Amino acid sequence: FKENRKDDIWLVDFYAPWCGHCKKLEPVWNEVGIEMKNMGSPVKVGKMDATSFSSIASEFGVRGYPTIKLLKGDLAYNYRGPRTKDDIIEFANRVAGPLIRPLPSQHMFEHVQKRHHVLFVYVGGESPLKEKYIEVASELIVYTYFFSASEDVLPEYVTLPELPAVVVFKDGTYFVYDEYEDGDLSSWINRERFQGYLHVDGFTLYELGDTGKLLAIAVIDDKNSSVEHTRLKSIIQEVARDYRDHFHRDFQFGHMDGNDYINSLLMDDLTIPTIVVLNTSNQQYFLPDRHIENTEDMVQFINHILDGTAEAQGGDGLLQRIKRVVYDAKSTVVSVFKSSPLLGCFLFGLPLGVISIMCYGICTADTDGGGVDEHEAAKKENDDRELTDEGSEEEQEEEKNGKYTELSDGELKQKDIMEKKKD
Repeated sequence: FKENRKDDIWLVDFYAPWCGHCKKLEPVWNEVGIEMKNMGSPVKVGKMDATSFSSIASEFGVRGYPTIKLLKGDLAYNYRGPRTKDDIIEFANRVAGPLIRPLPSQHMFEHVQKRHHVLFVYVGGESPLKEKYIEVASELIVYTYFFSASEDVLPEYVTLPELPAVVVFKDGTYFVYDEYEDGDLSSWINRERFQGYLHVDGFTLYELGDTGKLLAIAVIDDKNSSVEHTRLKSIIQEVARDYRDHFHRDFQFGHMDGNDYINSLLMDDLTIPTIVVLNTSNQQYFLPDRHIENTEDMVQFINHILDGTAEAQGGDGLLQRIKRVVYDAKSTVVSVFKSSPLLGCFLFGLPLGVISIMCYGICTADTDGGGVDEHEAAKKENDDRELTDEGSEEEQEEEKNGKYTELSDGELKQKDIMEKKKD
């Protein structure tokens, strides 16, 4: 594979045998391979155990499992979308094809426009702008398609101030790239590759973080058809549509189903339905200080955020990071116990029980052993003291004999002297 991979285009799943997400992807991946083959696609689909071939995985920058990459010549494109069959196949077909796809007729333009919610088109001949467009396409082809067309292929309602031009068609209208107002072409395309209003999920939220925009979303329950849920969603949609020219450079609009994901992001329990504005670049968020009744209230709330008068919460400061660690640890423990109480008791109860028994054993051993040692030491000290004061039996006997010998000699001398005096 390593020697011959550049001869073909490869779609590879780098997996680990023990990875639960990899096992969940496996049946989907098999369907991808079968359908790509049936379509006659030039893309070869394979999978590689990254733990067995770690050098190859490291060469392609694999840091997590599963990692999906499309290998095309010297280039490797990461897939970061939903792990569904249709999304993966669409990604493979897009990246494996040409960077810039020509639109030779109005019929072809209309056909492509019906298939894609967002459509980028370069209009004009050879120019530095086209070179830049191709460069950006090589970078962002993982996210969206790039096309080229002549001016007469475009719909009649399209009016271009000058040629060459880059145009994006979305939300039922079109917008022309302006270098002076929109800045770098790559940044503009990265911001405009989304529709004005989105159904936001975890993958979309992750991608929106690269745009640098604030995300204004209605957090609702899609299954709940009550007036309040529908009303907040409609307010966000109206602002996205009617105030597009005012806010599109700074804001992305949408709604999110349920508050589980948003709660973990904000480390707070939000009551739904509600509206929240997220800054994914620094994990700050804004909550309205009063109830949003209509579109005007929402516009006023957004303007307060832009002028800095709205209070920002969260962030990525030290205290927030500590809070994040504690929150994640707590969430992990709670989720384990909720999903499997017996497993939770085993994972957390067993280590705590072992540690408790060890601590009890250490404390008990210190107390009992210390009493025995002290008793033996005291007894030995007393014995030593007795031996020191009285000495052994042999020493005492020798001492008596010594004293007797000394006294006997003295008495003999005294007796001799007395006898001499008598003589």
